[in-house]
Amino acid sequence: MAKAINTIHRIQLTEEDQRKKDLLEVENALLDNKEAILESLKVMQNMHERGILSLLNGLFGQGDKVMNVLVKAADKPEASNTIRNLLLMMGTLGTLNVKQLEPLLLKVNSGIARVAKRKDSEKEMGYFDFVRSLKDPEINRSVSMLIDFLKGMGEDTEELERTTQLPENQKQHKDGSARK
Repeated sequence: MAKAINTIHRIQLTEEDQRKKDLLEVENALLDNKEAILESLKVMQNMHERGILSLLNGLFGQGDKVMNVLVKAADKPEASNTIRNLLLMMGTLGTLNVKQLEPLLLKVNSGIARVAKRKDSEKEMGYFDFVRSLKDPEINRSVSMLIDFLKGMGEDTEELERTTQLPENQKQHKDGSARK
């Protein structure tokens, strides 16, 4: 008759067998994530080429000194004012209607490009030259736009001030500008 099994002996993997098993597991993970690993290596290479890895290595190597400098810099009153101003500016930027601002910025860039191309000349513009230049359609459009801008700046904006609502969520009044 057969003997009853009283103890179970687990198969013990040798250190070499465990190492082979772990290596196979790592190899399978590498193959499963091949694209992500290759992209990560490209990112690492770009960071290395631009010196970012050296910078990070230095920062982590001198962590206590860097932290000490940062804490001392943040402890100054100017730093708290700077942070407060940055937060205020971020809030203000969030209320700008970029769709309306984009054409104006393109025109400003175009004007800056013209000024950069123009050589400083000693030729002065007289009063009559200035009045004559208003007949130029580009200058006429620019002056009209500037006058509209100045009218908008002179508008009563008390209801709009200190609001965090996006312009499209603010009430519109009869001339199309936003109201709270």
